[in-house]
Amino acid sequence: MDVLPPLLDRAEVARRLRQIFPDGTPERDKCIRDAAAATVAAFLYVGAVEGTDIWLNPVHVVRLGDTRMLFSADPLSRADYARAPKASGERWYQDNSREQVRDEVIRQGLIPNGAVIERQGVPTTSSKPRYALTAEFAALFDPGLRDAALAAAARAWADATLNPMALARIVSLRGSGDRDGADVLVRFPNGETRLLAPGPSSRIARAVVEDFAPRFLADPVVLWLSESAAKVAARDEGWIRRLRLRITPDRTLPDIILLDRGRSAADLMLVFVEVVATDGPVTEQRARAFLEIAAEGGFDPSRVACITAFLDRDRPEVKKAMPSLAWGGHAWFASEPDRLLRLLPAPGRLAGMG
Repeated sequence: MDVLPPLLDRAEVARRLRQIFPDGTPERDKCIRDAAAATVAAFLYVGAVEGTDIWLNPVHVVRLGDTRMLFSADPLSRADYARAPKASGERWYQDNSREQVRDEVIRQGLIPNGAVIERQGVPTTSSKPRYALTAEFAALFDPGLRDAALAAAARAWADATLNPMALARIVSLRGSGDRDGADVLVRFPNGETRLLAPGPSSRIARAVVEDFAPRFLADPVVLWLSESAAKVAARDEGWIRRLRLRITPDRTLPDIILLDRGRSAADLMLVFVEVVATDGPVTEQRARAFLEIAAEGGFDPSRVACITAFLDRDRPEVKKAMPSLAWGGHAWFASEPDRLLRLLPAPGRLAGMG
Protein backbone atom coordinates (compact mmCIF):
# COMPACT_ATOMS: atom_id res chain seq x y z
CA MET A 1 0.00 0.00 0.00
CA ASP A 2 1.65 3.22 -1.22
CA VAL A 3 -0.85 5.66 0.33
CA LEU A 4 -0.68 6.19 4.09
CA PRO A 5 -3.91 5.44 5.95
CA PRO A 6 -6.09 8.43 6.89
CA LEU A 7 -5.71 9.67 10.45
CA LEU A 8 -8.10 9.81 13.38
CA ASP A 9 -7.42 11.68 16.60
CA ARG A 10 -6.70 9.63 19.70
CA ALA A 11 -10.15 10.29 21.21
CA GLU A 12 -11.91 8.83 18.17
CA VAL A 13 -9.53 5.86 18.12
CA ALA A 14 -10.37 5.24 21.78
CA ARG A 15 -14.11 5.39 21.05
CA ARG A 16 -13.78 2.88 18.21
CA LEU A 17 -11.65 0.51 20.27
CA ARG A 18 -14.41 0.33 22.89
CA GLN A 19 -16.84 -0.59 20.11
CA ILE A 20 -14.55 -3.07 18.37
CA PHE A 21 -13.64 -4.84 21.63
CA PRO A 22 -16.94 -5.13 23.56
CA ASP A 23 -17.39 -6.56 27.06
CA GLY A 24 -16.30 -10.18 27.08
CA THR A 25 -13.26 -9.72 24.83
CA PRO A 26 -10.21 -11.45 26.35
CA GLU A 27 -7.84 -8.91 27.92
CA ARG A 28 -10.25 -6.15 26.92
CA ASP A 29 -8.72 -3.60 29.28
CA LYS A 30 -5.38 -3.88 27.50
CA CYS A 31 -7.11 -3.25 24.16
CA ILE A 32 -9.15 -0.18 25.13
CA ARG A 33 -7.03 1.72 27.67
CA ASP A 34 -5.50 5.11 26.84
CA ALA A 35 -2.19 3.49 25.92
CA ALA A 36 -3.99 1.23 23.41
CA ALA A 37 -5.60 4.25 21.73
CA ALA A 38 -2.21 5.94 21.52
CA THR A 39 -0.68 2.75 20.12
CA VAL A 40 -3.28 2.32 17.36
CA ALA A 41 -3.03 6.03 16.51
CA ALA A 42 0.74 5.60 16.15
CA PHE A 43 0.31 2.55 13.90
CA LEU A 44 -1.90 4.63 11.62
CA TYR A 45 0.38 7.67 11.74
CA VAL A 46 3.48 5.79 10.57
CA GLY A 47 1.44 3.57 8.21
CA ALA A 48 2.44 0.29 9.89
CA VAL A 49 -0.28 -1.86 8.31
CA GLU A 50 -0.03 -5.40 7.01
CA GLY A 51 1.21 -5.47 3.42
CA THR A 52 3.16 -2.19 3.52
CA ASP A 53 6.49 -3.45 4.92
CA ILE A 54 6.31 -0.56 7.38
CA TRP A 55 6.68 -1.66 11.00
CA LEU A 56 6.21 0.00 14.37
CA ASN A 57 8.48 0.11 17.38
CA PRO A 58 7.03 1.08 20.80
CA VAL A 59 9.25 4.18 20.57
CA HIS A 60 6.94 5.40 17.79
CA VAL A 61 4.11 5.42 20.32
CA VAL A 62 5.74 7.08 23.30
CA ARG A 63 7.35 9.89 21.26
CA LEU A 64 4.17 10.80 19.41
CA GLY A 65 1.83 13.53 20.60
CA ASP A 66 -1.07 15.75 19.63
CA THR A 67 1.27 18.44 18.32
CA ARG A 68 2.80 16.15 15.72
CA MET A 69 -0.55 14.57 14.86
CA LEU A 70 -2.07 18.01 14.20
CA PHE A 71 0.74 19.89 12.52
CA SER A 72 2.90 17.19 10.93
CA ALA A 73 0.28 15.05 9.25
CA ASP A 74 1.66 15.35 5.73
CA PRO A 75 3.03 12.16 4.14
CA LEU A 76 6.66 13.33 4.18
CA SER A 77 6.61 14.13 7.93
CA ARG A 78 4.91 10.81 8.68
CA ALA A 79 7.45 8.88 6.63
CA ASP A 80 10.35 10.72 8.32
CA TYR A 81 8.93 9.87 11.75
CA ALA A 82 8.52 6.20 10.78
CA ARG A 83 12.23 6.08 9.91
CA ALA A 84 13.47 8.13 12.88
CA PRO A 85 10.93 8.72 15.67
CA LYS A 86 11.91 11.99 17.32
CA ALA A 87 9.67 13.80 19.78
CA SER A 88 8.31 17.15 18.66
CA GLY A 89 6.29 19.34 20.99
CA GLU A 90 4.27 17.81 23.81
CA ARG A 91 4.45 14.01 23.74
CA TRP A 92 2.00 11.45 25.10
CA TYR A 93 4.46 9.35 27.10
CA GLN A 94 8.07 9.20 28.19
CA ASP A 95 10.47 6.55 26.91
CA ASN A 96 10.13 4.47 30.08
CA SER A 97 6.53 3.69 29.06
CA ARG A 98 7.67 1.50 26.17
CA GLU A 99 7.31 -1.69 28.22
CA GLN A 100 3.63 -0.99 28.86
CA VAL A 101 3.04 -0.47 25.14
CA ARG A 102 5.03 -3.52 24.06
CA ASP A 103 4.21 -6.06 26.78
CA GLU A 104 0.67 -5.18 27.82
CA VAL A 105 -1.03 -3.43 24.91
CA ILE A 106 0.63 -5.17 21.94
CA ARG A 107 1.76 -8.59 23.17
CA GLN A 108 -1.00 -9.33 25.71
CA GLY A 109 -3.87 -7.42 24.10
CA LEU A 110 -3.74 -6.69 20.38
CA ILE A 111 -1.71 -9.67 19.11
CA PRO A 112 -3.75 -12.41 20.88
CA ASN A 113 -6.97 -10.78 19.66
CA GLY A 114 -5.83 -10.78 16.04
CA ALA A 115 -5.39 -7.01 15.61
CA VAL A 116 -1.60 -6.90 15.24
CA ILE A 117 0.95 -9.10 13.47
CA GLU A 118 4.64 -9.46 14.29
CA ARG A 119 7.42 -9.30 11.74
CA GLN A 120 9.03 -12.67 11.15
CA GLY A 121 12.78 -13.22 11.31
CA VAL A 122 13.58 -10.38 13.72
CA PRO A 123 15.55 -11.62 16.77
CA THR A 124 13.86 -10.94 20.09
CA THR A 125 16.87 -8.90 21.20
CA SER A 126 16.74 -6.67 18.12
CA SER A 127 15.55 -3.06 18.38
CA LYS A 128 14.18 -3.12 14.82
CA PRO A 129 10.50 -2.22 14.37
CA ARG A 130 8.46 -5.43 14.25
CA TYR A 131 4.71 -4.76 14.62
CA ALA A 132 1.91 -3.85 12.18
CA LEU A 133 -1.89 -3.68 12.26
CA THR A 134 -3.65 -6.37 10.29
CA ALA A 135 -5.22 -4.90 7.15
CA GLU A 136 -8.75 -5.87 8.25
CA PHE A 137 -8.32 -4.26 11.67
CA ALA A 138 -6.80 -1.08 10.23
CA ALA A 139 -9.80 -0.74 7.92
CA LEU A 140 -12.03 -0.23 10.97
CA PHE A 141 -10.36 3.16 11.50
CA ASP A 142 -11.35 4.59 8.12
CA PRO A 143 -12.88 8.02 8.93
CA GLY A 144 -15.58 7.37 6.33
CA LEU A 145 -16.79 4.30 8.23
CA ARG A 146 -19.39 5.50 10.73
CA ASP A 147 -22.48 4.65 12.76
CA ALA A 148 -24.30 1.52 11.56
CA ALA A 149 -21.66 0.73 8.95
CA LEU A 150 -18.92 0.87 11.59
CA ALA A 151 -20.94 -1.30 13.99
CA ALA A 152 -21.54 -3.88 11.26
CA ALA A 153 -17.88 -3.89 10.21
CA ALA A 154 -16.72 -4.27 13.83
CA ARG A 155 -19.03 -7.25 14.37
CA ALA A 156 -17.94 -8.85 11.10
CA TRP A 157 -14.27 -8.43 12.08
CA ALA A 158 -14.90 -9.98 15.51
CA ASP A 159 -16.84 -12.89 14.00
CA ALA A 160 -13.98 -13.61 11.61
CA THR A 161 -11.12 -13.05 14.04
CA LEU A 162 -11.92 -13.83 17.67
CA ASN A 163 -12.00 -17.39 18.96
CA PRO A 164 -15.39 -19.09 19.54
CA MET A 165 -15.19 -18.86 23.33
CA ALA A 166 -14.51 -15.13 23.19
CA LEU A 167 -17.41 -14.66 20.78
CA ALA A 168 -19.72 -16.60 23.08
CA ARG A 169 -18.80 -14.33 25.99
CA ILE A 170 -19.36 -11.23 23.88
CA VAL A 171 -22.75 -12.41 22.65
CA SER A 172 -23.80 -13.31 26.19
CA LEU A 173 -22.78 -9.96 27.62
CA ARG A 174 -24.22 -8.04 24.67
CA GLY A 175 -27.60 -9.70 25.22
CA SER A 176 -27.52 -9.14 28.98
CA GLY A 177 -27.78 -5.37 28.61
CA ASP A 178 -30.13 -5.05 25.67
CA ARG A 179 -33.24 -4.31 27.74
CA ASP A 180 -32.15 -2.85 31.06
CA GLY A 181 -35.61 -1.42 31.78
CA ALA A 182 -37.57 -4.61 31.21
CA ASP A 183 -38.66 -7.19 33.77
CA VAL A 184 -36.62 -10.39 33.65
CA LEU A 185 -38.58 -13.56 32.93
CA VAL A 186 -37.12 -16.68 34.56
CA ARG A 187 -38.18 -20.17 33.54
CA PHE A 188 -37.76 -22.74 36.34
CA PRO A 189 -36.75 -26.37 35.70
CA ASN A 190 -40.36 -27.51 36.25
CA GLY A 191 -41.61 -25.13 33.55
CA GLU A 192 -43.03 -22.47 35.88
CA THR A 193 -42.02 -18.85 35.27
CA ARG A 194 -41.41 -15.82 37.46
CA LEU A 195 -40.89 -12.14 36.66
CA LEU A 196 -37.97 -10.47 38.42
CA ALA A 197 -37.34 -6.76 38.69
CA PRO A 198 -35.13 -5.20 35.97
CA GLY A 199 -31.41 -5.09 36.60
CA PRO A 200 -28.15 -7.03 36.37
CA SER A 201 -28.79 -9.09 39.51
CA SER A 202 -31.96 -10.49 38.01
CA ARG A 203 -30.21 -11.31 34.75
CA ILE A 204 -27.53 -13.24 36.62
CA ALA A 205 -30.21 -15.00 38.70
CA ARG A 206 -31.97 -16.04 35.50
CA ALA A 207 -28.70 -17.42 34.15
CA VAL A 208 -28.19 -19.43 37.35
CA VAL A 209 -31.64 -21.01 37.05
CA GLU A 210 -31.72 -21.50 33.27
CA ASP A 211 -28.04 -22.15 32.46
CA PHE A 212 -26.12 -23.19 35.57
CA ALA A 213 -28.69 -25.55 37.10
CA PRO A 214 -29.29 -27.80 34.07
CA ARG A 215 -25.57 -27.96 33.28
CA PHE A 216 -24.24 -28.88 36.72
CA LEU A 217 -27.20 -30.53 38.49
CA ALA A 218 -28.79 -33.82 37.48
CA ASP A 219 -32.38 -32.97 38.50
CA PRO A 220 -32.60 -29.37 39.79
CA VAL A 221 -35.34 -27.73 41.87
CA VAL A 222 -35.46 -24.06 42.85
CA LEU A 223 -36.17 -24.04 46.59
CA TRP A 224 -35.68 -20.33 47.15
CA LEU A 225 -35.09 -17.24 45.03
CA SER A 226 -34.97 -13.73 46.44
CA GLU A 227 -34.53 -10.29 44.96
CA SER A 228 -33.06 -7.11 46.38
CA ALA A 229 -34.71 -5.58 49.44
CA ALA A 230 -35.40 -9.12 50.78
CA LYS A 231 -38.26 -9.65 48.34
CA VAL A 232 -38.97 -13.35 47.93
CA ALA A 233 -39.63 -14.20 44.28
CA ALA A 234 -40.03 -17.97 44.73
CA ARG A 235 -40.25 -20.40 47.63
CA ASP A 236 -41.03 -24.12 47.30
CA GLU A 237 -42.73 -24.82 50.63
CA GLY A 238 -43.30 -28.49 49.88
CA TRP A 239 -39.65 -29.32 49.40
CA ILE A 240 -38.50 -27.00 52.19
CA ARG A 241 -40.75 -28.81 54.71
CA ARG A 242 -39.80 -32.23 53.38
CA LEU A 243 -36.11 -31.43 53.81
CA ARG A 244 -36.70 -29.90 57.27
CA LEU A 245 -34.93 -26.68 56.29
CA ARG A 246 -35.47 -23.59 58.41
CA ILE A 247 -35.42 -20.72 55.92
CA THR A 248 -36.55 -17.65 57.84
CA PRO A 249 -35.85 -13.90 57.48
CA ASP A 250 -33.76 -13.82 60.67
CA ARG A 251 -31.12 -16.08 59.10
CA THR A 252 -28.26 -15.41 56.72
CA LEU A 253 -29.78 -16.50 53.44
CA PRO A 254 -28.38 -16.57 49.89
CA ASP A 255 -30.05 -15.19 46.79
CA ILE A 256 -30.85 -18.67 45.48
CA ILE A 257 -31.07 -22.16 47.00
CA LEU A 258 -31.14 -25.07 44.57
CA LEU A 259 -31.79 -28.72 45.30
CA ASP A 260 -30.31 -31.41 43.13
CA ARG A 261 -32.55 -34.46 43.52
CA GLY A 262 -30.03 -36.55 41.62
CA ARG A 263 -31.11 -40.06 40.72
CA SER A 264 -31.85 -41.31 44.23
CA ALA A 265 -32.28 -40.05 47.80
CA ALA A 266 -28.57 -40.64 48.38
CA ASP A 267 -27.75 -38.15 45.63
CA LEU A 268 -29.54 -35.16 47.20
CA MET A 269 -27.42 -31.99 47.21
CA LEU A 270 -28.07 -28.44 48.35
CA VAL A 271 -26.56 -25.58 46.36
CA PHE A 272 -26.42 -22.10 47.88
CA VAL A 273 -25.87 -19.33 45.32
CA GLU A 274 -24.99 -15.70 45.86
CA VAL A 275 -25.58 -13.43 42.87
CA VAL A 276 -22.98 -10.67 42.59
CA ALA A 277 -23.69 -7.72 40.34
CA THR A 278 -21.78 -5.34 42.61
CA ASP A 279 -21.05 -7.02 45.96
CA GLY A 280 -22.00 -9.87 48.30
CA PRO A 281 -19.98 -13.04 47.47
CA VAL A 282 -19.95 -16.28 49.46
CA THR A 283 -17.41 -15.47 52.16
CA GLU A 284 -16.15 -17.87 54.83
CA GLN A 285 -18.70 -16.46 57.29
CA ARG A 286 -21.61 -16.83 54.88
CA ALA A 287 -20.50 -20.32 53.86
CA ARG A 288 -20.59 -21.41 57.53
CA ALA A 289 -24.10 -19.98 57.87
CA PHE A 290 -25.26 -21.90 54.79
CA LEU A 291 -23.69 -25.12 56.07
CA GLU A 292 -25.62 -24.69 59.33
CA ILE A 293 -28.91 -24.47 57.40
CA ALA A 294 -27.99 -27.61 55.47
CA ALA A 295 -26.89 -29.51 58.59
CA GLU A 296 -30.30 -28.94 60.19
CA GLY A 297 -31.78 -30.82 57.25
CA GLY A 298 -29.34 -33.70 57.69
CA PHE A 299 -27.03 -32.74 54.81
CA ASP A 300 -23.40 -33.69 55.21
CA PRO A 301 -20.99 -30.92 54.10
CA SER A 302 -19.96 -33.14 51.20
CA ARG A 303 -23.52 -32.80 49.87
CA VAL A 304 -23.47 -28.98 49.98
CA ALA A 305 -22.04 -26.54 47.42
CA CYS A 306 -21.62 -22.78 47.69
CA ILE A 307 -21.54 -20.79 44.46
CA THR A 308 -20.82 -17.13 43.79
CA ALA A 309 -22.36 -16.20 40.43
CA PHE A 310 -21.01 -13.29 38.38
CA LEU A 311 -21.82 -11.90 34.95
CA ASP A 312 -18.28 -12.17 33.57
CA ARG A 313 -14.81 -12.84 35.01
CA ASP A 314 -13.41 -9.62 33.56
CA ARG A 315 -15.77 -7.42 35.60
CA PRO A 316 -14.50 -5.21 38.46
CA GLU A 317 -16.81 -6.91 40.98
CA VAL A 318 -14.93 -10.18 40.38
CA LYS A 319 -11.58 -8.60 41.20
CA LYS A 320 -13.14 -7.02 44.28
CA ALA A 321 -14.67 -10.30 45.49
CA MET A 322 -11.79 -12.69 44.86
CA PRO A 323 -9.86 -12.02 48.11
CA SER A 324 -12.94 -12.82 50.22
CA LEU A 325 -14.33 -15.90 48.44
CA ALA A 326 -14.64 -18.91 50.74
CA TRP A 327 -12.25 -21.81 50.25
CA GLY A 328 -14.12 -24.87 49.11
CA GLY A 329 -16.63 -22.72 47.23
CA HIS A 330 -17.06 -22.11 43.53
CA ALA A 331 -17.29 -19.13 41.17
CA TRP A 332 -19.46 -19.27 38.07
CA PHE A 333 -19.69 -16.76 35.24
CA ALA A 334 -22.87 -16.35 33.22
CA SER A 335 -20.88 -15.42 30.10
CA GLU A 336 -19.04 -18.78 30.21
CA PRO A 337 -21.79 -21.11 31.44
CA ASP A 338 -19.97 -24.40 30.80
CA ARG A 339 -17.12 -23.58 33.17
CA LEU A 340 -16.88 -23.58 36.95
CA LEU A 341 -14.05 -22.23 39.08
CA ARG A 342 -13.40 -24.17 42.29
CA LEU A 343 -11.36 -22.86 45.21
CA LEU A 344 -9.71 -26.01 46.49
CA PRO A 345 -8.72 -25.71 50.16
CA ALA A 346 -6.20 -28.61 50.00
CA PRO A 347 -5.58 -29.71 46.40
CA GLY A 348 -2.61 -31.96 47.11
CA ARG A 349 -0.14 -32.66 44.33
CA LEU A 350 -1.03 -31.15 40.97
CA ALA A 351 -0.41 -34.46 39.23
CA GLY A 352 -3.13 -36.06 41.31
CA MET A 353 -5.83 -33.54 40.51
CA GLY A 354 -8.51 -35.01 38.26
